[in-house]
Amino acid sequence: MEMGGEDRIQAARAAVWAALNDPEVLKTCIPGCQELEKQSDTEFVARVTLKIGPVKATFKGKVQLSDVDAPARCTISGEGQGGIAGFAKGIAAVALEEDGDGMTILRYTARADVGGKIAQLGARLIDSTAAKLAAEFFARFGEAMRSRTGMASGAAESGE
Repeated sequence: MEMGGEDRIQAARAAVWAALNDPEVLKTCIPGCQELEKQSDTEFVARVTLKIGPVKATFKGKVQLSDVDAPARCTISGEGQGGIAGFAKGIAAVALEEDGDGMTILRYTARADVGGKIAQLGARLIDSTAAKLAAEFFARFGEAMRSRTGMASGAAESGE
């Protein structure tokens, strides 16, 4: 499955980059994340519990950052094992672009593969679940950035 999207965030690019690399921020934003630990500047280990259709599984795995050009872009790859439910692996290209007035545009393209029992659920269910999880992550991340910058949800700056 492949997906992509973008989100405008009311924060400077350096602040968005820092939040994307902060395990505490990520843990609150990743749906179902129970543990997230930074092993190095480019590696995290995680435990995430997800429900995809009738299958609920806890995935344990690693996430690796590569092609890092801070604070502009990086590639994120990861793989998680969910026991008898199967496995998930994926790769995403993330880019941050300054958009004036303290705004940042976060763009991503991602590709994911699943195997095992999860793969038997069907592409439409898996794709819709992946899209829902991505939307939930970015909604939570936007809220986290608004909290960090002191802006209330839905608030706009006057520019004066």
